[in-house]
Amino acid sequence: MQLLGKLPGIGEKTATRLAFHVLRSPHAYARDLAEALLAVKERVGLCSVCMNLTEADPCAICRDARRDPSTLCIVAQPTDLIAVERTAGFRGRYHVLHGVLSPLDGVGPEELRLKELLARVAGQPPVVEAIVATSPNVEGEATALYIARMLKPLGVRVTRIASGVPIGGELEYADGVTISRALEGRREM
Repeated sequence: MQLLGKLPGIGEKTATRLAFHVLRSPHAYARDLAEALLAVKERVGLCSVCMNLTEADPCAICRDARRDPSTLCIVAQPTDLIAVERTAGFRGRYHVLHGVLSPLDGVGPEELRLKELLARVAGQPPVVEAIVATSPNVEGEATALYIARMLKPLGVRVTRIASGVPIGGELEYADGVTISRALEGRREM
């Protein structure tokens, strides 16, 4: 229970439920779970191109010749890449930073995968557009501004994902910043 409770998002009650679930399960289930956890640690690493988690290097996205290498979507975490991929609306390539700038937490530019990003932008094939897809919070915005200042002098078009009122959301419950962003990001119908 103590080890399960150290997992992110797992509290004491959930850790207890998980531990008892494993105890009630067949021995083979516990063995398979343990082997799967070990296999993940042994087989999964970072893609040498985009810094995503992968078993094969380069990853499947970087190997896909149908993807546009001139457009990069820059995300904070592998989970963000998965969220964008789930939409099936982006056909470029990715770069995973593995964090966002957060001086209060001791995360500066050196802790992010920015050197690798610069190497990609300076390499071949040329990157024409970098879409910064970090969350619209203080750290995500600071990271987006830092990346824009870093890439614009290199001739890269730097864009930011839109933010505003979500589909299914109600204006009356949205905060002022969200409504302002939605108005600023409006487009022709």
